[in-house]
Amino acid sequence: MAEHFAIRLATPADAGLIARHRARMFQDTGEMPAHLFEKFLARCKARTRAMLEEGEYIGWLASPSDEPGRVIAGAGVQIRQVLPHPVGDPEKGFTIAEGRQAIIINVFTEPAWRRRGAAKLLLEEIIAWARERELESLVLHASEEGRALYEQLDFKASREMRLNWRRLRPA
Repeated sequence: MAEHFAIRLATPADAGLIARHRARMFQDTGEMPAHLFEKFLARCKARTRAMLEEGEYIGWLASPSDEPGRVIAGAGVQIRQVLPHPVGDPEKGFTIAEGRQAIIINVFTEPAWRRRGAAKLLLEEIIAWARERELESLVLHASEEGRALYEQLDFKASREMRLNWRRLRPA
C-alpha cells in the first residue's frame, strides 16, 4: 500500500528544521565531520531563514497525512540566473535557454520513512512548480542513494565538475 503524504510550503519558521535536514544529509554522505555539525547547523538556520524571507529559497515539506505536524521529508530550490545557453540534442534540435534555472537542494527523508514515496512526491511538486513558472531547467547534485529516483523522474547525468577554493586548515 502506498503511503499518503501531505505537502506544504516551508516558511521562515521552518528554517531550523530545514537546516537540520541539510546537516543530516551531509552526515549521510560522509561530508559532515561531527565537530562541525552544530556550527554548520547554526549557519544554515540563519541563512535559510533569510533566503526563505527573500524568496531566494522555496522549500516543501512532507508529513504523513494523518500527522500533519510531523515533518518526515523536505526538499527545496534555490532560484538562480545563468547566462543564455543552447539546450537540446542533435536528434531533436536546439534552442536557446535564457537562463531561468533552479537548483534542487536539501532533499532529505528521515531514515524510517525512506523508500515510501515522500521524496518522489516532493520532487514531482518541485517539477510542477518549475513548469508553472516556465523555468528552463532544474539541476541537482545526486547522492548515490538518490540517483535512481532522479533518473526515474528523467534527470540526466551532466558533465559538471567542481573546484573548491578553500583548502583545509588545521583546526
